[in-house]
Amino acid sequence: MNNHKIDVEKPKSVVAIVKDDDQLRGVELQDKNGTVELLWTRRSEGAQADWGQFAAVCGVSPEQTGPENDRRVIVGYTSAGTIFHYAMVPAVGEKEIASMVELQAESRLPLPADQIELAWRTEVVEDGQIGITMAVARKVQLKTFAESVRSLRPAKILLDCEGIVQAWRTIFSGDETKAVVLSMGSGNTQVCLVEHGRLSNAVVLDVGREDFLREAERELSETNERFSQDLRSVLELFGCSQQSDLPIFLLSDGDAFHVSIVSSLRMAQLNARVALPEVHRLQADIELDAEELYEYRASIGLGLMAFEEGDKELNIFSGVYRPAEKKEKAHWLYSSKLAGALAAFMLLLLAFVAYAVDVKSPEAIKKRLQASVSDMDMDLLVERQQLIRAVAQERPDMLHLLKLVNDSGERGISLSSLQFKKGQVVTISGQVGNNDQLRDFEKKLQETKGIEEVNCTPTTDSKGKKITFKMNFHYKNFTQKKVKRTSLGRP
Repeated sequence: MNNHKIDVEKPKSVVAIVKDDDQLRGVELQDKNGTVELLWTRRSEGAQADWGQFAAVCGVSPEQTGPENDRRVIVGYTSAGTIFHYAMVPAVGEKEIASMVELQAESRLPLPADQIELAWRTEVVEDGQIGITMAVARKVQLKTFAESVRSLRPAKILLDCEGIVQAWRTIFSGDETKAVVLSMGSGNTQVCLVEHGRLSNAVVLDVGREDFLREAERELSETNERFSQDLRSVLELFGCSQQSDLPIFLLSDGDAFHVSIVSSLRMAQLNARVALPEVHRLQADIELDAEELYEYRASIGLGLMAFEEGDKELNIFSGVYRPAEKKEKAHWLYSSKLAGALAAFMLLLLAFVAYAVDVKSPEAIKKRLQASVSDMDMDLLVERQQLIRAVAQERPDMLHLLKLVNDSGERGISLSSLQFKKGQVVTISGQVGNNDQLRDFEKKLQETKGIEEVNCTPTTDSKGKKITFKMNFHYKNFTQKKVKRTSLGRP
């Protein structure tokens, strides 16, 4: 995973700030003897939503929130410009998974690899398969946002949709079952697919509260119908076949508006329901109600994530933003004067060693080696080295196989699985945009050195829009069963 660990120790206090509906909303959470408590909630006033000014209003300064302090700042980044993808791959090693993730990303995205940032994490293993959640965004957009919040010295910049899912699990009584969580703002709606308690996919619809409120009574039904259709399309994108059975939770503060939205979704045969925050689930030093918990749901969720063990979030900013490292007192060994003296001594030692090596001829080195190792031990060492080389040649190189398949494909081809077992043909399956791409892919594989006897079986859905395929081929000598030969006519 390209996510790197940032904080070695859990913070004592976290300030989480998220921009939502053109307003900045911040909270501070504090760990008090193992219990996380909410200290305060604040939001920006007016149309101005400057990160630096709002941080000052929240009492956040770089001197208080650096790595050397127990107070951390977490910033939320909108997921509107982020593409998510969920895939199941064979349960293999981390290097092989990284190659598969790269293959999926390159085949699905219209941008070259140097213009994007990719983050991914693995989920629960099921039936020999690992679930992988991937998030991809434009590098230039991430860099621009990171620069806009750099003055806050955030410890992490996380996707706000992950905060939504965390809030649903903690203060909205969510569970581990597969579900869809809706978080509606004034101008958009975040649709989050949750599997095993974690975000696995997300889409932002450009329909929000204002679109419903400004419609006349006669046009409201059309907006409800359009919203239901958009949601069905998203569920299809998520790969949810049984849409009527999948639970859909609309986060709400209890007002009648959210109830009406859920009613329209249920009329469209969707299993929708309202999810209300439970005040008693979060300790607080201030008076809390359901309305305030709902308003600050994303900020609270991101803040709670900071107190969890491990780095399980999709850290898509790991390649473009690095928080300031904790300054440690330099040891006396690293003083500049001592470093100069050591450098001079090393140069003198290097000159002496170079002279000694030059005087010793290869024949003299060989005699010393033979004198220290008996003839029998030397023969055993040579035999062992030859055996190791022979075993390595017989071991299949999964990374090389994945590279061959990746080099033969092109954009528009998405692989969903790769199955390989010694003595059996390699089987890959996936989806392609059209038949021409599939034929070119098959032809390039057939022409690739080390791959033979490529057989492809395409399948087109009833609407004729999606073409899935299953392809078998032999890879070098690993997939062909060796046949013992017997000499005829000999006893």
